[in-house]
Amino acid sequence: MKIVKVSGDVSIKRSVDSGTEEQRAAVQKIIADVRTTGDAAVRAYTEKFDKVQLETFKVEPEERTEAYKQVSSELVEIIREAARNIQNYHAKQQRNSWITTEENGTILGQKVTALDSAGVYVPGGTAAYPSSVLMNVLPAKVAGVERIVMVSPPGEDGKLPAGVLVAADIAGVTEIYKIGGAQAIAALAYGTETIQAVDKITGPGNIFVALAKREVFGDVDIDMIAGPSEIAVLADDTANADEIAADLLSQAEHDTRASSVLVTPSASLAEAVQAEVKAQLETLPRKEIAGKSVEDFGAIYLAKDLNEAIDVVNQLAPEHLEVIVENAMELVGQIRHAGAIFIGRYSSEPVGDYFAGPNHVLPTNGTARFSSPLSVDDFQKKSSIISYSKKAMQDNGAKIAAFARLEGLEAHARAVETRLKKF
Repeated sequence: MKIVKVSGDVSIKRSVDSGTEEQRAAVQKIIADVRTTGDAAVRAYTEKFDKVQLETFKVEPEERTEAYKQVSSELVEIIREAARNIQNYHAKQQRNSWITTEENGTILGQKVTALDSAGVYVPGGTAAYPSSVLMNVLPAKVAGVERIVMVSPPGEDGKLPAGVLVAADIAGVTEIYKIGGAQAIAALAYGTETIQAVDKITGPGNIFVALAKREVFGDVDIDMIAGPSEIAVLADDTANADEIAADLLSQAEHDTRASSVLVTPSASLAEAVQAEVKAQLETLPRKEIAGKSVEDFGAIYLAKDLNEAIDVVNQLAPEHLEVIVENAMELVGQIRHAGAIFIGRYSSEPVGDYFAGPNHVLPTNGTARFSSPLSVDDFQKKSSIISYSKKAMQDNGAKIAAFARLEGLEAHARAVETRLKKF
């Protein structure tokens, strides 16, 4: 990792992949085919891309039961405990409907309603991501969504990973289908003979999944178009170089396009972390991936002092931010832009990925400047309540009509005045 002295504005070197023309065209064709021929298209694309022929996509109850036999009781309990932590955290995000009554008798309020249904995409193939299941499903569950549908690409054996099925069962997924890719997003958005359409789609995936989510947005809601993972560590001389290096590499091993950044006012720490990253890479199983990530998208920013380092962090607006400095909690108020803030040396980023409770679906590519982590709010909608009283109409009707005429909308004005004439 290169050490760079801060000079003016800085930015993470990010990999933003919006897809090629060929990829976008391929996704559009897949979506069109699924909309036209439903299950037949999903089946054909599953055979083409996942190399498996499926008679039925749906995971039956006995498959969920069988999955528990393949996961140790210790790991099942760990998943259960993580689920409890995540559910308890998100329960604190619950919003309630509210009503107020004005002195003139007008009633105003807001009605909070859970979405009817949500679809969760869980990446598959050679990897298994039970944590993605918990983080996407449990906020929807807490929000009150009654129908939660999970899709994930099958392995060549036509099955989903046991850990994913166990997590889905613990989280309370309503329906599970063994389909992936753009065809799965299309099925969730528009429905097929087997799969009923949903109202919102969340969850990460490859470039084809991301492009498909972009295409269907508007017909259904989506969480975000996520980019490669990012971590920034804000640290001073009190931090341990080996721990920081390990945390940086924990993101670098995700993807060759992941970004890992240290921001520090300490030259000695910068040099020590630089050496530790190089040393730890040598024994990392995903050395090639992490090494390329660090080389292409890693950096160590050397600031003149802690205040400048904080300014750098706010410019970066990272997905994950670790604050490992003396009196770290006192600095939280100065952090304006970060998806999740991990405070102190024991709050390593994987703590949030798996177990602590806050959601790990976070804004990337600098969108933490205006976006938030996935939450209960994402699975609820709000309706305004307006009950105008007779007195309020008498007091304000003429003002409303005048405002309407200011905008050249005579029918709006008359709609109010029709009532005023009867007083």
